[in-house]
Amino acid sequence: MSSLGIHDLGLFMLTSLVLNLTPGADTLYVMSRSARGGWRHGVAGAFGVGLGCMGHAVAAALGVAAVLAASRWAFDALKWAGALYLAWLGLQMLRAAWRGADAAAEASDQTVAPLPTLRQSFTAGLLTNLLNPKVGLFFLAFVPQFVDVHAGLPLPAFLLLGLLFNLSGVSWLLLVALLTDRVRGRVAPALRRALQALGGGLFLLLAARLASARGAG
Repeated sequence: MSSLGIHDLGLFMLTSLVLNLTPGADTLYVMSRSARGGWRHGVAGAFGVGLGCMGHAVAAALGVAAVLAASRWAFDALKWAGALYLAWLGLQMLRAAWRGADAAAEASDQTVAPLPTLRQSFTAGLLTNLLNPKVGLFFLAFVPQFVDVHAGLPLPAFLLLGLLFNLSGVSWLLLVALLTDRVRGRVAPALRRALQALGGGLFLLLAARLASARGAG
């Protein structure tokens, strides 16, 4: 890796693992998809998140994230798009939990919200990550600490570190999807609805936090 100007790779991988294990919107999203639709939807969401994360890594490597860091207007535009999308997802989760409660009360499946398709789970995971400008700014702040711009080729080094970070994150999300699917059949419907409602509330909280985030001054 030294030929590319990458240093402290072990520390980078350890830090990446710790950061990816920290619960956030991506983990919560994959859990909610697996809990509702099974591991296939969780896996689809995980790969969607991974593609979005890689998009941020490429954008940061090419300097797009620097524009977000420098332009208050660009940051705010993407920030509000991301916040609105997270809020929409949260409301959808609350709606699904509410309809599930109605269905249990009426002993009818006709009011249960339909499951999304695998493509919809993938696309929602992609947009959840891609519309969060803080992810791009994170790559811009974190990855350069492990790249020597005066040695080797900075762009390939940046992209490689972004890929390694993303592989760690997607691996964790796939594990979350599979573990959530294994336990969901053992959880009572009322508890599943409660978890769905809790997830929806947390997504609304994440949307509010993203909306209050500050970009360039």
